[in-house]
Amino acid sequence: MAVPQNKEQLLDAIETNYQKLRSTIRLVPTQWLDECSLDGHAKGTQMSVSNLVAYLVGWNELVLKWLETDALGQAIDFPETGFKWNQLGRLAQKFYRDYEGIAFAQLLERLDTAKQRIVFIIRSRDNADLYECLWYERWTMGRMIQFNTASPYDNARGRLRKWLKTKDALHKS
Repeated sequence: MAVPQNKEQLLDAIETNYQKLRSTIRLVPTQWLDECSLDGHAKGTQMSVSNLVAYLVGWNELVLKWLETDALGQAIDFPETGFKWNQLGRLAQKFYRDYEGIAFAQLLERLDTAKQRIVFIIRSRDNADLYECLWYERWTMGRMIQFNTASPYDNARGRLRKWLKTKDALHKS
């Protein structure tokens, strides 16, 4: 999918990639959800499907925090307080820990809710707010939202599909 250039394309990318991700998640057998055999977000680490969903929840809720902070006219501490952009592996590990005690079904509900809230906020903004002025360094608000919603949904789906093929091959041999 091409990089969204306007509000409608952003909404379409989020919805399309999210629905594809949810369809792929439905293919994961329950007994595999907590197995740490997926490549993690930090080099040399492993994660579970539950960790992957926790990572997505973490980023979606972080995007909401950015948008709420912006709406209050306050400065945003990108990417997150205590983290720099070159520490995203550490941030991923924090997300895994933040959500580790939450049941998988509840993680999915939380992801659904966060995604819906992001879509609601996007719908409430005009295209100029999202794509016609810089929001963070050289990026527009729309691009920053896309970097941290639609793109990670697509990346997570690709990781899961690759992992499921490997798991199927192991079970067939």
